[in-house]
Amino acid sequence: MLAPYPQLAAAGFRRYAGYRQATLAGLTANTVFGLLRAAVLVAVLAQRGTVGGYDVSVAVTYVWLGQGLLGVVLMWGDMELSQRVRTGDIVIDLSRPWDLQTAMLATDLGRAGHGVLFRLLPPALVGAVFFPFRWPEQATTWLLFAVAAGLAVTVSFGIRFLLNASAFWMLDARGVVAVWGAAGGVLSGLVIPLSWFPGWAQAALAWTPFPSIMQNPIDVFTERGNALALIGQQGFWAVALFVAGRLALAAGSRKLVVQGG
Repeated sequence: MLAPYPQLAAAGFRRYAGYRQATLAGLTANTVFGLLRAAVLVAVLAQRGTVGGYDVSVAVTYVWLGQGLLGVVLMWGDMELSQRVRTGDIVIDLSRPWDLQTAMLATDLGRAGHGVLFRLLPPALVGAVFFPFRWPEQATTWLLFAVAAGLAVTVSFGIRFLLNASAFWMLDARGVVAVWGAAGGVLSGLVIPLSWFPGWAQAALAWTPFPSIMQNPIDVFTERGNALALIGQQGFWAVALFVAGRLALAAGSRKLVVQGG
C-alpha cells in the first residue's frame, strides 16, 4: 500500500518550498563558493593540464555539480529524528499507521525534489555560462544521472538516519552528527575529487558508502568509469543502510526512554 508515502513526499516538497528566503540564501552561498572553488581549480589545472584524470572542463563540472548536489543530498543539518527521540515525540510517531523509516525517507525524497529545482539546476547553469562545462556525450547519461542522484539521496538519508538513531542510546546525537559534518565532505568527494587521493585511500573508500553520495553521481554525469557499476554500488549501499536503519530503529524502540513527556 503506497499511501501515505506519496503524500508525505509531496509534503516534504511543500515544506521546503515555503522557506523561500532560506532557499535563496543557500543558493547564493553555494554559488559564491562554487565561483571560488572553480577559480582555484582552473588556476591549478591551467598550470598542470590534468590531475587525476581531471582537465579544466571536468573539474569545473565537478565543482558545480557538487555545489548543487549539496542542497539535494542534505549531508548535514538533519537532526529531526534525534530531537524527537530526545523530546519523547518519537512515541507518537511509532504509534502512527505507517512505517516510520519509510515515511521519513519519502519526506526526504520530496525535499530532495525541491533541492533539484532550486539548489542544483541554478548553480549548474551558472557554471555552464561562466566556465567550460563538460556535458554528457551520451543521451542515456541524463537518465543514469537522475537515478544516481536519487540513490545518492537515499544513501545520505541512510547515514543520517543511523546517526540520528544513536540518540536512542546516547540521548543526544549532536556529537556523532558533528563528526560526520567534519568528515563527510572529504570522504564523499565533495571537497576534492577522490581520484586525487592516494591510491590506498581510494581503495579503502571504495568499500564504504561515502563515495555514493557525491563522487558517484558526478562520475556518472561526467562519464568517468562504468555508470552501471557506479549505480550498482549506490544501490547496494542504499539497501544495506536502509536495512541497518531498520534494525537500529527496532532495537532503539525496545530501549526507548521517554524524556519530557
